[in-house]
Amino acid sequence: MVIHGRRLRRDRALIMAIVNRTPDSFYDNGATWRPEAAEAAVERAVEAGADVVDLGGVPASPGPVVSVEEEIDRVRPTLVWARERFPDLTLSIDTYRAEVAEALLAAGGDLVNDSWAGWDEEILPVTARHGAGYVCAHTGGLTPRTDPVRPRYTDVMGDVVEVTTALARRAAEAGVPAEGILLDPTIDFGKNTPQSLEVLREMPRLVATGWPVLLAMSNKGVVGETLDVPLEGRLTGTLAATALAAAQGVAMVRAHQVEETRQTVEMVASVLGHRPPSRAERWMD
Repeated sequence: MVIHGRRLRRDRALIMAIVNRTPDSFYDNGATWRPEAAEAAVERAVEAGADVVDLGGVPASPGPVVSVEEEIDRVRPTLVWARERFPDLTLSIDTYRAEVAEALLAAGGDLVNDSWAGWDEEILPVTARHGAGYVCAHTGGLTPRTDPVRPRYTDVMGDVVEVTTALARRAAEAGVPAEGILLDPTIDFGKNTPQSLEVLREMPRLVATGWPVLLAMSNKGVVGETLDVPLEGRLTGTLAATALAAAQGVAMVRAHQVEETRQTVEMVASVLGHRPPSRAERWMD
């Protein structure tokens, strides 16, 4: 995989670390809202083994309106600092708006993580002009920052495959470098818990398209409902699904807890024979 000229290759699934520049993130309730806290989070993520850091300025969930200018102002200082601090790090921009993508790619971003499936038609040409990567999402037709109402699918994974691959082709036709395009089934977006579980179960169908797959399900509602656990109890379920997806061939996983996620995907890679143990000492002679 090559994103904005940066070749990403590992003997395990790649890790995209989440750093929210919002005061109302569902996961951390603004823990990285202050610039210094966001910078420290980027430092920790890189130290823990993140391959990509994803910076976002607007929550996916419904909430107060955030203007284009405010979104840019939230993210750009951290992005500029991270680009200077880690020149070789792949930096992702979590946005669905072309104006934001334009400003932040110009400031040093490498990848547009558009969780709302090309809702802004100008986002693909903007991404292409900068030679950046692009994530193709599946939302079941939702408009940005809305929740589904009784979503219905005859074949939810079939719909995911059809929609994301069509968007990938559109992105490539718009000039986005094909080697930097990923598919995201977008767990919980436009999907209830049984539907999200079905997508996780049928991940090999998406992997089989040949496009690299990004799994973004860290601590999401599907884990909470499946296991009947509160937000702070979702790590175990997240890692269980992450291990399954890594074994099924996803290329990258988006994570809040980078250290635990890295250990999970490394263990999967070692069991599958793709990665040697970090050390093997016992009874070797």
